[in-house]
This record gives sequence, structure tokens and C-alpha cells, in this order.
Amino acid sequence: MTKAIDILNNPYINKGTGFTLAERQRLGLIGSLPAKVQTLQEQADQTYAQFKTKPAGLPQRQFLMEIFNTNRTLFFYLMGQHIVEFMPIVYDPVIAESIENYSQIFVQPQQAAFLSVDHPDQVKTSLQNAADGRDIRLIVVTDAEGILGIGDWGVNGTDIAVGKLMVYTAAAGIDPAQVLAVSLDAGTNNQQLLDDPTYLGERHRRVTGDKYYQLVDAFVQASRSLFPQALLHFEDFGRDNATVILNKYKDDMPVFNDDVQGTGIIALAGVLGALNISKEKIADQKFLTFGAGTAGMGIAKMLYDEMVRQGVAPAEAKKHFYLVDVQGLLFDDTEGLTPEQKQFTRSRSEFTNADELTDLLSVVKAVHPTVMIGTSKQAGAFTEDVVKEMAAHTDRPIIFPISNPTKLIEAMPADLIKWTDGRVLTATGIPVDNVEYKGTTYTIGQANNALVYPGVGFGEIAAGAKVVNDQMLVAAAHALGGIVDPDQPGAAVLPPVAKLEEFTTTVAEVVAQSAIDQGLAADGITDAKKAVAKLKWTPHY
Repeated sequence: MTKAIDILNNPYINKGTGFTLAERQRLGLIGSLPAKVQTLQEQADQTYAQFKTKPAGLPQRQFLMEIFNTNRTLFFYLMGQHIVEFMPIVYDPVIAESIENYSQIFVQPQQAAFLSVDHPDQVKTSLQNAADGRDIRLIVVTDAEGILGIGDWGVNGTDIAVGKLMVYTAAAGIDPAQVLAVSLDAGTNNQQLLDDPTYLGERHRRVTGDKYYQLVDAFVQASRSLFPQALLHFEDFGRDNATVILNKYKDDMPVFNDDVQGTGIIALAGVLGALNISKEKIADQKFLTFGAGTAGMGIAKMLYDEMVRQGVAPAEAKKHFYLVDVQGLLFDDTEGLTPEQKQFTRSRSEFTNADELTDLLSVVKAVHPTVMIGTSKQAGAFTEDVVKEMAAHTDRPIIFPISNPTKLIEAMPADLIKWTDGRVLTATGIPVDNVEYKGTTYTIGQANNALVYPGVGFGEIAAGAKVVNDQMLVAAAHALGGIVDPDQPGAAVLPPVAKLEEFTTTVAEVVAQSAIDQGLAADGITDAKKAVAKLKWTPHY
């Protein structure tokens, strides 16, 4: 018989005071709990009342993590009742502060697997130990080189993998016992961490090159061997590695990179939603991507592919894109370009003042974009001058400042609405309250990957798809972009987080259907809705 202490310390099966008297008798729990048997709702009410006594931000997150560590069912039942309130706390933006303090506030590993570049021979054993016999269907793995907008955080980045998996369960309904967070500890270049005696990761500079890629491959191969049905979700890898790793594996197994693909999907969905409102065509837009890193290039590629699908010739479609990074507008002869950037650079001969295009305002004046998307992590970069210059040349400027956390956003929606006299169509990477302007209530869509990756991943897993390909991602973007109400004054370009579970199911179904239509689903999977419904886990005793 399992010991009482093992049951009460196993968050996947623990019910705490929710164990009935019969269960307590059968499981050997008599005397291990107070006498009263509580319903799940009674536990949730009691827990929420405690939550409300905690200071806002990190203390609230730490309290919720105690519940997560103790009782997964209660945690997700509670989160389902308070999704809008809890999302910014368990995920972005509060998770950034949690990551920065991970080593100092560490309590327990939360069933994550910690893989070290210094011990590649231990990779398979480490994964087995962390999984502990569980049927793993979803792995979120990070090497934490490019966390959100805050950079390299080494083993502290484990929190982002745990947080992503929380959203997968809350939004899509993946069984929390079937997920695994993985940290690839390749060291860190964050001197603050290397100098910190409390830092819990490998205490050396980040390892690169062959030794690094050998760790990644050891992880991938061991995961495929141990968990053949699992989707591998890569999260917050550095710019030099994210696309390289994705391209290496994406045609052979189900892998997904949220920074490259998820950001691209949500931006495309937001643009499609905005164009539903403005009644314009994507073929008539000029796109300026401010911040040409992993996320910015994923967005450009997704938007470009959509233009081509809509019938624009590839060579013509590329003329609609402008990349702005720290150097200013990126040209063919700009030094240090990545392969992804080279596809969208411009020629200096196109401009009479090419040498002056070194800042955002000068570029906006030169090219008159109709869509401007910020992934720059440059707080306040979308200034009043920049926005008014853009708005002077298009009726409904589409502006997405999606850098996060909050301290890094390029502009706040209230300012964008004021500077454009209500004409802007905007979405942000952070949760933002409604904006009142001249008698209209503007609902601000959240261009946060949390709106899309849970449905994409869940749809792939439900269908047993062999890969995650562009057709599935496009289906997800169109499903999201088509949910908005284009005729409502002040309507958001993306659906609200309050309906996260509802539209995640929609996205999962269209992704699963795409896999079925392409002949990529597992044998016997022919009905997308049934496959999604069958996999869905709900928190109850």
C-alpha cells in the first residue's frame, strides 16, 4: 500500500481535505488529515480568500505555486474560475520577476528535468527520473538564453517552461500529469548570476558550438525514445540557435518553437483581425518590423507567406517588408545579418537618403508603413512623433507593441489611441485594460502567444500528428483572426483572454483537422472534434 505521506506529497493525485472518508480508509489516510471533508469548490473558495490577502505580484504567484506544488487539480480548478486575474500572475508579466529570483526563492523542482551540458551521459536518466513513469505527451524545453525581454537567465529559466505548461493545461486541457518541463543548462553569460552565491545552475559561461548542439540532440533523441508520442516545444532559445534547432528537427518529428512560430501566428492572427475591421487586404499593406530578432523574423515570415498564399508574387511580396533593428533599416550590405534577415533586407539604391535611415522615425518617414510591429524590447520606442507620422499616411494604422514584460513595451494603447484620434488598430503583448476615448470603449487585444500555442500543441497531440507544419499554423491564425467582431466600435483585433478555453478548443480542432486533411494524423484519427474532446482533461475529484 502507498504510504499516506507519498499520496499527500504527490500533486497529481493529492486531494488534501477533499479525500472522502471511504478514500481515507482505503488509502491509509485515516488520521493524516483534519476531520472535515471539503468539496473542491469549498477548497477553491478558501484558497482564493487566502490569495486575496497576499500582496500583488510575486507574493501572489508564490502562494499560487504552493497550491500547484501540492494539488494540481485544485490549482487548475481555481485558475479556471479566475483565468483573467491569474494569467498575468502565473505567466507574463509576473513570471519575469519570478525568473529573476528563481534561485533565491527555490522551494522544489516542480517535476522538471534538469539536463547539464557538463553531463550529457546523464540526459536519458535525468528525463526518466523526472517523468517517474508518467505518460509524457508534451515537453516544454528551454535553455533560457533569450527569456522574454530580460535575456539570459540560465537555470532560472526553468520557470518559463513550468509557466508555459500551466497555460497549456488551463487553456487547452492537457493532463498536467502528462507534461514535462525541461531545463537545458548550458551555463550562462549573465554575470549577475555567475557572481551570485545562491545561483543554482552550472557556474560557467554559456557553452556554444558542437558541445552545445550535442546536448540538444541528446535531449531530442532521448525524448523520442522515452516518450514517442510527445510534442517537443522549444522556448526562449537564443537568436543564433532557435531557428537552427527548429529547422533541424521540424520535418522529422513534432516540434514547435513558440518564439519563432507562436509569435508569428499571433501577429498574423492580429493582422487578419485588424483587416477584418478595416475592410482592407493584406496585399495592400506595408509592414515594418521593429526588432529583427527571433520573434520579429518569425512574424515577418508568417506575414510574407500569407501574402503569397493570397496571390501576391513572392518577389513582389518581399517589397512590402522593412526590418528595423539597432542599426536602423537593414540593408543587403548590413553586417552580421542572420539567414532569416537576409530574406527581407532592402537595397540602398531604393532610397535617396539611405545613410540617414538609422532610427525609427526616419524609416517611418521614408517608407510610410501601414502595419508596425514592435518586438524590440525598447521601452517607449513608438513615440508620438513616430505614430503621428505613420498615421498621417494610412486611414487605420495597425500598431502592435508586443515586447514584454510591461517595462519593455514600445507604447501603451491609450497613447496610440490618443495620438491617432481613435483610428489605430492595436494589440499588445501584455494584458491591458479597456481604453475610453471620446465616448468609445476600446478593447485591447492581447497579442500574447498564450492565445495560440496551447491550441496548436493540443491539436497536434490530439491528432497524433507526425509533424507541426505551416498549414497547421496558418489554420490556427485564421481561426483566431476570424473570431473578432469587425462591426463593434472599439472592437479588439484578437479575442479576449476571458474566452481562452473556448477559442483554444477551436484552434485545437482546426489544427487537428489540418493534420487529418494532410494525412499526417495517427492511424484511426478521423474526427478532429472527437479527438480533441477525448484528450481534454478537466479538474475534478
